[in-house]
Amino acid sequence: MEKRDVDKSAENSQLMQNIEFSQEDKDGLYKTIFNRRDVRGQFKPDPIPAEVLARILTAAHHAPSVGFMQPWNFMVIKSHQVKKSIHQAFSEANEEAAQMFEDEKQKTYRSLKLEGILEAPINLCITCDKNKAGPVVIGRTHIKTMDLYSSVCAVQNLWLAARAEGVGLGWVSIIKQQALHSILGIPKGVVPVAYLCLGYVSDFYKKPELETANWRERLPLAEQVYFDQWQDTRERGQDELIHQLYEHEGFVNQYK
Repeated sequence: MEKRDVDKSAENSQLMQNIEFSQEDKDGLYKTIFNRRDVRGQFKPDPIPAEVLARILTAAHHAPSVGFMQPWNFMVIKSHQVKKSIHQAFSEANEEAAQMFEDEKQKTYRSLKLEGILEAPINLCITCDKNKAGPVVIGRTHIKTMDLYSSVCAVQNLWLAARAEGVGLGWVSIIKQQALHSILGIPKGVVPVAYLCLGYVSDFYKKPELETANWRERLPLAEQVYFDQWQDTRERGQDELIHQLYEHEGFVNQYK
């Protein structure tokens, strides 16, 4: 066999790889998705073993990225002093945020614990380096924010992997980006996308905490699906997909 035939055969072998997922595999995926939670107040001090954190970060690093740019970096924060500075920045932003709500909402808002910065053994800042792949990137030529969206995919991968490992994760979004730049020494051109708290927890809530607190209900999925044009909806009897969405309303409950 000639070398070019060998190369072609190897190429086809890679292209034709077909990994099958068993029902057990699918169940594990859906179980992880439907039981993912934003954790704020249930962190335990137990350290996360390095091998567990390595697996979680590896999952994040294998997220899809436009143009294969991989714009993310992962800043692992263990220093108590750094956490205290971040917590102070959160507290200032949180007070500003509370005052944006009307009286009753503000009262509920102030009753919520919205971070676990000091309690979580690991804090993690996922960033987006907009210059990592150069000035022109496949897929970012017309939608310049695709690097940010790619970084968020890494956050989601990390979140699901953490949940599967029994590690809680809380996203702290009530903080000024400039504070993160200053405290963590993040250079200009690098965007802090997500500041996360990670650790083992005493328990995971059955429902999202904000849903339990009656802050907001989950919207009906069938009403969020449009066809061909914005806000072009279908009734149950008009489209099989809408019919199936109603039929699968209890699908989530299979995995709780």
